[in-house]
Amino acid sequence: MEIDFADLSGPDRYKLLSSTVIPRPIAFVSTRSTGGQDNCAPYSFFNCFAEKPATVVLGLQVRADGAVKDTATNIRETGEFVVNLVDRPIAEAMSTSAIDFDPDISEFDLTGLTRAPCRTISAMRIAEAPVSFECRRTVILQLSAERDIVVGEVHYMHVRDGLIDPETFRLDLSKYQIVGRLFADLYTPVETSFALERMTPEEYFRRQGGG
Repeated sequence: MEIDFADLSGPDRYKLLSSTVIPRPIAFVSTRSTGGQDNCAPYSFFNCFAEKPATVVLGLQVRADGAVKDTATNIRETGEFVVNLVDRPIAEAMSTSAIDFDPDISEFDLTGLTRAPCRTISAMRIAEAPVSFECRRTVILQLSAERDIVVGEVHYMHVRDGLIDPETFRLDLSKYQIVGRLFADLYTPVETSFALERMTPEEYFRRQGGG
């Protein structure tokens, strides 16, 4: 089967991309408006892309009626946002916050999530999240009338106690109930893992009997 994206509608491209590029990490993004309204919403077109500077990228879309979402508006106007990662205990609240509520309604209040102050920005983070990254906008790229790409720099990180060793910075995966996005209404936990050793060229050829 071969598919030419030039022949497809936007929804069909979305269906193919979102159902095959899986699992995707979820950015549960919290922001604060210039008027002080706290907002949070999930985005699975998200990942980290660099460490120097520490860089995350979000893909933001408009509402079904074409209106700009609160997250995009707040990031444009304040330049600040928090990427909260999603584990199983807050997955349902994350899903609820994806509903297109009116801008004067805070998803924090509807879901019962707890506001927690950040150290370097005015936006609130989600206290229940296992990991939260305080970010400042680097640039916004408008790909189309429906899609923006937000590039942000991570300035501060909050981690639930016990997840990361403070000496080695190694994560205890057994305590990290992180959730990934699949497609439609499907999500997946990270329940199993396997290791593949990354070898140097010398190690590879030695194991192949080449020296």
